[in-house]
Amino acid sequence: MYYLSPDLFFPPVSEASWDGILAIGGDLSSERLQLAYKSGIFPWFEDGEPIMWWSPNPRMVLFLDELIVSKSMRNILNRNVFKVTFNQNFRDVISNCQNIERDGQNGTWITNDMIEAYCKLHESGIAKSVEVWQDEVLVGGLYGIDLGNIFCGESMFSKVSNASKVAFIALVNQLKLENYKLLDCQVYNPHLESLGCREIERSDFMKILKSK
Repeated sequence: MYYLSPDLFFPPVSEASWDGILAIGGDLSSERLQLAYKSGIFPWFEDGEPIMWWSPNPRMVLFLDELIVSKSMRNILNRNVFKVTFNQNFRDVISNCQNIERDGQNGTWITNDMIEAYCKLHESGIAKSVEVWQDEVLVGGLYGIDLGNIFCGESMFSKVSNASKVAFIALVNQLKLENYKLLDCQVYNPHLESLGCREIERSDFMKILKSK
């Protein structure tokens, strides 16, 4: 495992451990975060722990044409139960992602320092959000990092059934319109798989990330 110095540097992702941990330490400056995502790396740690940087193998991604929208979700979308906006309430979205209760988790990896770091990236146009509204109340959403050809999803939340799915589908449809190559979902979970995401080799992910 690499221990990062104040210098703006990451080791090659091929040096990551079997479970995906690449490095420890450093900071959450905008410059370091941008370098990390452009290098196929992301921070993931809990409050009170040192900053840990990951590049898992395999990598969970969605090729945009492989999105799965169930019949029940199509019905919900057609009924216009929700309103979707983009980049209107980034801080509220990331704060809800921090505070929402999740099955099997006692705490959150979205620390207060991370919120401030990503809000700063949002002000620079790099971190973006999707908001889902019901009766003018924010009930779901997601946020992530926009690399121009790949969107790196970070977290999503839902206060009512299907709100986070609506955010996810809206994001994918927007990325399709703008000819993005894929949506990076980082690590496997069955919910993402149900939406069409799948695991690919890290080396394949890196080729796509580095391609123009």
